[in-house]
Amino acid sequence: MIDNTNISINGIAHIALSVKSLNIAKVFYKQLMPFLGLRIIHESNKSIYFIGSRTGVLIQEINKKNILSNFSQNNVGLHHFCFRAREKKHIILVENKLKKIKANIIRGPIEGTWAPGYFYILFEDPDKIRLEVNYVPDKGVLKKNIKFNPSNDY
Repeated sequence: MIDNTNISINGIAHIALSVKSLNIAKVFYKQLMPFLGLRIIHESNKSIYFIGSRTGVLIQEINKKNILSNFSQNNVGLHHFCFRAREKKHIILVENKLKKIKANIIRGPIEGTWAPGYFYILFEDPDKIRLEVNYVPDKGVLKKNIKFNPSNDY
């Protein structure tokens, strides 16, 4: 039976990030995204688009006349976004990659309190946009009788 009052989305199709300098962002993302399993499907002097693992990430340069300030996760809008790893050991591999490309690691790899077994690393791109890669065993908070812990430790 079809419920015409609600839908069930099939994940997030893509995330679009606006950056100050596409050339600088490309250096960072062209090293990170293929490591995470995303491949380039479009590249121009205005944007670059990666897809893989049912995820799309578009990086686009803003019009320099429209720069109002630097990115802050405390402003209205994006706080951070998080990729889900398939295995806990992948978080350590991400840490190694981030160190190799000299990314700014905010914290981790460490345990988080949001769900049982939550293990993550939090880092920034060249525009200080925060990204996370986490591992949560089993179904995480989707598992029956597991509750989300709304900790403020971001």
